Amino acid sequence: MQGFSEFLSECDRAPRLNTLARFFSETAAGRGGVPIRKPVVDMRLLPNDNLLHRIVELHARRQGFFDQHYHGSIPYRLEEECRMAHALLRYSQQSTRDISLYSLGTAEGTMARTISELGQGKIRSLSCSPNEENYKCFMAFGNPPHAQFFLGPFHRLTEAYMRTEKSLEQFAEGFDVVLEDTTFQMYSPNRHQQIAFVARHLKDDGILLLMEKFQAADARDYEAREAQKDFGYKTRYFGLDEIERKTRQVLTTMHDSEVTLAAMAKAVYAHFRHCVITWNSGNFYGLAASNSSDKLERYLSLLVQPAIPLEYVYGPEPYTELSL
Repeated sequence: MQGFSEFLSECDRAPRLNTLARFFSETAAGRGGVPIRKPVVDMRLLPNDNLLHRIVELHARRQGFFDQHYHGSIPYRLEEECRMAHALLRYSQQSTRDISLYSLGTAEGTMARTISELGQGKIRSLSCSPNEENYKCFMAFGNPPHAQFFLGPFHRLTEAYMRTEKSLEQFAEGFDVVLEDTTFQMYSPNRHQQIAFVARHLKDDGILLLMEKFQAADARDYEAREAQKDFGYKTRYFGLDEIERKTRQVLTTMHDSEVTLAAMAKAVYAHFRHCVITWNSGNFYGLAASNSSDKLERYLSLLVQPAIPLEYVYGPEPYTELSL
């Protein structure tokens, strides 16, 4: 792709496809990193809403091996995924036309599949992963209506490729929403080009959702939040040996590709006029960016309050403009 050849080579050499490949393959196949119990949504933290209940119920039935590992690893990420799914489904229902969602690098694409099924055509989704094991989990419940899957890394999905694939050509004109979920941090700290590459998939008034783990300004704060995550939450689902194994095999490498919120702000505002923090759990933050203040405000207005105990929430808190 013109202007991105060096970036594409960088992605090909990235930890996600090389040193971390075995971990992702084994976890996606259920051969490793399996929680001792399946994570479930704490409904006490969410409002009593019929649509939200339907999302939670179907999401629980559609989860694959990697999703269960992922949601047992990040405090209240499962509740946040259902919160986002609820807002996106309502966003599509309020639109006069169908909405398209690209969920890149999100394992078996459970959230995208769930809202596509419940949306009955109002929201068409595309998920991607380089792992065949994730694709098998995606297809385990049959070919899902209005949901597609690209088997390959995100940097190999281009507009030109989508135009050559009949099942994907519907997305070639761009997406209304793109979700990057802890993907960039598995490749490199090069957020400028990562966001530039992904932003090409968005429509002019589209929304980019980012979910990442960030380095803290003070390393001691980062380590304290990691300890809170590991011993206050992850021990519900994993033994100490498994937590230590993942720290050695994955988290140390991943840390080198994490960035600070300040560095992310520089990369985001190079392409978008607006960016708001939507969620926080320790070192993890959710962001929503767009060049359309109207579309962004509509999405934000449809989010119910974050479903997470306050002791896991640090500054800057949700609904703060990232530039501040």
